[in-house]
Amino acid sequence: MAVTTLAAVTYARVEIDGRPATSDRLAAAALVNYGHYSTMQIRGRAVRGLDLHLARLRSATRELFDADLDPDRVRAHLRHCLGDDYPDATGRITVFDDGADAPAVLVAIREPDEPSTRPARLRSVHYLRPVAHLKHVGSFAQIYYGIQAERDGYDDALLIDNDGSIAETTIANIAFGYGGEVVWPDAPILPGTTMQLLERRLASRRRQVRLVELPIFDAAFLTNSRGVTPVGQIDNVTIPVDDRLMREVVTAYESVPWDPI
Repeated sequence: MAVTTLAAVTYARVEIDGRPATSDRLAAAALVNYGHYSTMQIRGRAVRGLDLHLARLRSATRELFDADLDPDRVRAHLRHCLGDDYPDATGRITVFDDGADAPAVLVAIREPDEPSTRPARLRSVHYLRPVAHLKHVGSFAQIYYGIQAERDGYDDALLIDNDGSIAETTIANIAFGYGGEVVWPDAPILPGTTMQLLERRLASRRRQVRLVELPIFDAAFLTNSRGVTPVGQIDNVTIPVDDRLMREVVTAYESVPWDPI
């Protein structure tokens, strides 16, 4: 899915605290840009890395709202939104404050997504997400830079700092293949759920990665809630697609069990 599509995606069902979302309750989420979320792929009413999603939501709720978030409450709202007719879906859980006693839990579902198998083309931009460790709703700059990159023929923007150190893309983590291991940029990033799952299963490490180093790497790939996608180009540098490494990474990801919601 392209960044432009993400900016105008249509959801099949949206509920807040287990009830259909009303305009009054949506107003707080729409008009106050303060909250956080997690996006996941759901198959057979199960999620890979569900514990990581719930831990992310609980930790961010403490940080943003100084409140606890019961994981069982989140799972119950997600099950309710899926109903009997959406065993497979893309789910987004957003936590925001609408003035109630506890932060509101918004669940939105739409059709499932799959990762692209076509190597992605990325364009670097000098921008880092503020409060990067949170998956927060302040996404204007990410969407802006992603759309600008797409207009110029790329698939997404690659976020770098003023020294040329690579962080992440607007919607994914990036990793590089080097000498048989996986290298993740050591930079201000959101440690994505797929990234964390792969770190548990692959020989990998984190270190600073700079644009000028791109020619030394054997491969690169993106990870997000949709899975794994190879990278074929960054700016004017061609990145080799290592089929062996991609098979290893995809196999590692597909070995992750699905956790029932």
